[in-house]
Parts: sequence; C-alpha cells; structure tokens
Amino acid sequence: MKKVTIDGNYAASNIAYMFNDVACIYPITPSSPMAENCDQFAYENKLNIFGNKLYITQMQSEAGVAGAVHGSLIAGAKTTTFTSSQGLMLMLPNMYKIAGEGLPTVFYVAARTVATQALSIFCDYSDIYACMKTGFNIINCSSVQEVNDIAIACELASMKSGTPFICFFDGFRTSHELNTIYMSEL
Repeated sequence: MKKVTIDGNYAASNIAYMFNDVACIYPITPSSPMAENCDQFAYENKLNIFGNKLYITQMQSEAGVAGAVHGSLIAGAKTTTFTSSQGLMLMLPNMYKIAGEGLPTVFYVAARTVATQALSIFCDYSDIYACMKTGFNIINCSSVQEVNDIAIACELASMKSGTPFICFFDGFRTSHELNTIYMSEL
C-alpha cells in the first residue's frame, strides 16, 4: 500500500479496475469521474488482478447499462458499473434479475438525491433506499479510506458468495473530497 491524496471516486475506480474485466458506463454526475479514471487506467495499459485490461463500453442510457451489465455477467465476465440517482433508478428492473440469478457484481454509487419536484444535485440516500428490496447487499462508505477498504471487501464478498453488492458513498462529499489514504495497488 502507498500513501496518496485522492478522492472517493478515484479510490472506487482503482478497486473496480483491479477486480473487473468489463465496465458498462453512462456518465451521470457525480459518478462520472469513476468511469473516466478507469478509461485512463485502460489507456495506460494497466492490468487487473486477472492480468487483463478492463474493457469499457459506454451505452446510450443507464437502462442500456443495466442490460449490458446483466448480459456480461451471464456470459461469465466480472462486470461493474458506476452511477447515482436517476441512473440507478433505471437499473432497478435488471437489478432484481441480477440478484435473483445470483450474479456476482459490485455497483459503485455516488449517492445523490432522486429529483422529485425539481432537479437536485444534493446528496442524500433516496437512490439507495429505492434499491433496498432488489436483493443487492448494500454497504456504505463514509470516508475516502473506507471507499478503498470496503470496495475490496465488497468485491471479494461478491465473488465468494455469488451475490451482488452496492458500494455507495456520498456524492459530492466523499466522491470529490480529497483525502490522504493508504491506497491498495497491484
């Protein structure tokens, strides 16, 4: 481990890259930097723990991401995604299927308010609460160091148990807060 100053999005993307072969993405604030970081790691030819470069595909909507993640998992690829708020809501139908089929994955969520009356970029957990009955295990990280550490635990627990996880943290707080942590690396 090395000591570095990073934000929560970077910590999550570092672990997601390390443990996955495929990332299906669609940009949504405040989770977009996670996909951007993974894209940069792939450009730099960084290899994951399986000795592969992460394959990243950008879809035309979060609903498309959910379908692509589901299909990729069924095909046997270790797959992840990054999202928040309304994007997560569009994934709900596939999340029930993923959990019901016992497919191991970790969704990384920079938690944000689900807009009801007007657009909102503020942090709350309404997006996470909407996922409570999907069958996903849901784990909260409250600091950048916890994002690094708990993301590893989620990835390993998902692979060992064959169940999906949501690893979430505050959007615009933990996701963008710079902190000096001990970062895991290959």
